[in-house]
Amino acid sequence: MLFHEIYGMYYRTVEKILAQAVAGTLTEESLRKTAGEAAYGESALTILPALKNGKWQLLHPDLTTPLEHTPGMPVTVLEKRWLKSLLADPRVTLFALPEVDLSDVEPLFTPEDWVVFDRYSDGDPYDDPLYRKRFRIILDALHTKQPLQVSMVNRFGKQVRWYVMPERLEYSEKDDKFRLITSGCPHCAVLNLAKLTYAAPCSIDRIRNTEPEKPTEPCRIVLELTDERNALERVMLHFAHFRKTARKLEENRYELTVEYDRDDETELVIRVLSFGPFLKVVEPEAFVERIRERLCRQQMYPL
Repeated sequence: MLFHEIYGMYYRTVEKILAQAVAGTLTEESLRKTAGEAAYGESALTILPALKNGKWQLLHPDLTTPLEHTPGMPVTVLEKRWLKSLLADPRVTLFALPEVDLSDVEPLFTPEDWVVFDRYSDGDPYDDPLYRKRFRIILDALHTKQPLQVSMVNRFGKQVRWYVMPERLEYSEKDDKFRLITSGCPHCAVLNLAKLTYAAPCSIDRIRNTEPEKPTEPCRIVLELTDERNALERVMLHFAHFRKTARKLEENRYELTVEYDRDDETELVIRVLSFGPFLKVVEPEAFVERIRERLCRQQMYPL
């Protein structure tokens, strides 16, 4: 257990009650209300008697408290080590977080302790000050619903400029990249943040259409899995970031339904083929045909 039990609901409920008692605002009504709303429904049956009959010695009969200060939630050494590990992630530098002094503890783990498979090595430059500056400008524009002027160098080496309305940020675990989903400009509905050279707020008059595009329906495939050589566990790990459902057919046979975006179809074909005879595509026929086409191309280039 990483976090201490004092961060549980019962402790937080008592903390709220005692904070009212220290402030001198605790009443019978607020005592019952806090116990009923801040914790589980049956919590009042445990919390109220323990506080009122002196078992916990935190409240006097007149609902005052011997405490002089409002109770707080101290951070344990283990929690400090865990937080220090999170702050070592280079992606954390993208967010303007307050500085925390954790110099007195060692991290629970370091980025070097993680071995990530199937991730491209050309992820976003999180240590680049200009990238971090553009990220924060975009993040602020998303929060304030502010239009943006963005620039990038296109494939012909020319600097291009667009005026867009930011809709949301997406992060790809596989690509290790952030993408900005926009509206208002048909030429740049999706922007890779690493390719931007400029980002700044602009006037709403620059935006042609601020209505976001309607999301497309996800594609769906049905797979039949034979659980040999630990195939079930490996498939679940490989398809972890896809929405999916599984149904057991027989002792070692399962039906797996996977939802995905059309842009990820080529990657999905490669992953399905990597499991060989243990994973069979049942439907749709169009996806089965893509599997056949790729197998035919592979036969043309034998090892």
